[in-house]
Amino acid sequence: MLALIDKYFPEFSPTQRQQMAALQPLYQEWNEKINVISRKDMDNFYIHHVLHSLAIAKYIQFLPNTEIVDVGTGGGFPGIPLAIAFPEVRFHLVDSIGKKIKVVQGVADALELKNVTSQQIRAEELTHQYDFVVSRAVTEVSNIYFWMRKKLKTEDKHSLTNGLILLKGGDLTEEFANFKYHHRFTPISSYFEEEFFETKKIVYVKM
Repeated sequence: MLALIDKYFPEFSPTQRQQMAALQPLYQEWNEKINVISRKDMDNFYIHHVLHSLAIAKYIQFLPNTEIVDVGTGGGFPGIPLAIAFPEVRFHLVDSIGKKIKVVQGVADALELKNVTSQQIRAEELTHQYDFVVSRAVTEVSNIYFWMRKKLKTEDKHSLTNGLILLKGGDLTEEFANFKYHHRFTPISSYFEEEFFETKKIVYVKM
C-alpha cells in the first residue's frame, strides 16, 4: 500500500517515506490499547486515512511557518500525515477526548515529528490564532465555522485566503443549503483514482 504514497507523492524524501511506512504498524499497536480506527478500516489504512488526509497536500502547498489547527483530530487525521508532508509547517492537533490525544501524541513522538503539538480541548475554547483550520468530517460546517471564525489570522500569506479546509464525503446538499458563507467544493477524485474517493470532497470555506 505504501506504493500508493510513492505513486502520488514521488517528491517525498527518504525520511518522509520512512515516516509514512511506520504509520500503519504504529496505529496497529496503539489500536490494540485504545481503539481509534475500526478494524475494517485498518485493512485499507493507507487509502482511507493517509491518502485521504494527503488530498489536502494536493489542494494547497502550505508555506514554511504556516500555523494550522486540526479540529476534532480523532486519531490524528488529517494532521499527522500532513505534518509528515510539510515538516516546516506547525500543526496543532486538538480533540475533546483525552485518550485520542494520547494516541496522537504517542504517534507524533514515535515519528519524531517536531512540528506537531496536541491538546485535549474543545475547539471553541482555543485562544491562539491560525492560518488555516483542517478537519475531517467531524461536525457540520456551520458549527466549525462559528467555533473558529475569530481564531484565524487576518493576514494571508497564501494565494488562498485563510479559512477552513475540510474533508467531507457523500451528499452535502442539505448541509450546505443554508450555509451562506463563501465556499467551494473540489472532488478528491481529481487527484486520486481509487474508487474510495469517488464521493469524497475537499470543502474550502473562506473566512
